Amino acid sequence: MPKFLIIRFSSIGDIVLASPVWRCIKKQVTDAEVHFLTKSSFKIVTEGNPYIDKFFYLENNVDQLLEELKLEDYDYVIDLHKNFRSIKIKRALQKKTYTIDKLSIQKFLLTKLYIDVMPDRHITQRSLDAVEPIGVVNDGMGLDYFIPAKDVVQKHDIPTSHWLGFIAIVIGASYNTKKLPIHKLRELCIKINHPIILLGGKEDAVAGNEIAEADEIKIYNACGKFNLNESADLVRQSKLVISHDTGLQYIACAFKKPLLAIWGATSPDLDVEPYYGSKFMLQQPPGIYENICLKLSCQPCSKYGTRTCPLEHFHCMEKHDIDSIVSKVYAKLAIKDRVGL
Repeated sequence: MPKFLIIRFSSIGDIVLASPVWRCIKKQVTDAEVHFLTKSSFKIVTEGNPYIDKFFYLENNVDQLLEELKLEDYDYVIDLHKNFRSIKIKRALQKKTYTIDKLSIQKFLLTKLYIDVMPDRHITQRSLDAVEPIGVVNDGMGLDYFIPAKDVVQKHDIPTSHWLGFIAIVIGASYNTKKLPIHKLRELCIKINHPIILLGGKEDAVAGNEIAEADEIKIYNACGKFNLNESADLVRQSKLVISHDTGLQYIACAFKKPLLAIWGATSPDLDVEPYYGSKFMLQQPPGIYENICLKLSCQPCSKYGTRTCPLEHFHCMEKHDIDSIVSKVYAKLAIKDRVGL
């Protein structure tokens, strides 16, 4: 029985983007036992995943963790994070290891010098490339996200005005330069003639209230009221998702939802665009998702986003045409109704 340890410490989106790796190992390697190591703060992201047999969590416990991992006597270590902690773990375990190519040099050239030598190889496929030497291949099924029964959102948990369907707008993101400003989000919500649920963490609740004040019947601010899995379930229940470059964008892909992905400091040119899997895409008409990115000369300026615009103008978000985005919303809704997504 071959035993695998997969390392991916963070973040929500990156873990979801790597999810085909453990599914493909579990399904393609006979009697494979799959263990997963992440940060304890990201436990919720994979706790319901049926392809993972055992979990380990990194806190301030590296030495104790190493002793526990050594006892497992792994056959393979799959490093999908590639930082100093994962390198320390690999060296300590002294097992056969396979590591993702993070393209750090190429990303530096793109974000700092605007020289694009990215290989046009999506991060999910590069994660799968790491395990290709052991005979694991991409099954084309896209991303996974599993919601435990305890976190399924019931109808009575949202307003009755939204029971017949709603658009999910993810207003949060890890950095300010990956988010539309509040006045832009407010304008977007005002101009969309459809029930809306705003999604984000507790840190987004105040912004959500300011946006929802425009129409408190049409716009329900769910920011901070639901945990990650519950927010993911609202994504699953939605008719359409509008999202910045954040974890819920990729969760929307896992649930095969129509999606508008709005980009600012980061860009799909970093090979992180929405990912649905080749088998699903072959069965769908074009247009299930769309990247809304202005392609400015200063974009992307970061791999992760920044707190403030380095050039202090924030054109990558301020110059988005809200009327154009609204027209795309209705076009996506029409595709959904036509193909029954």
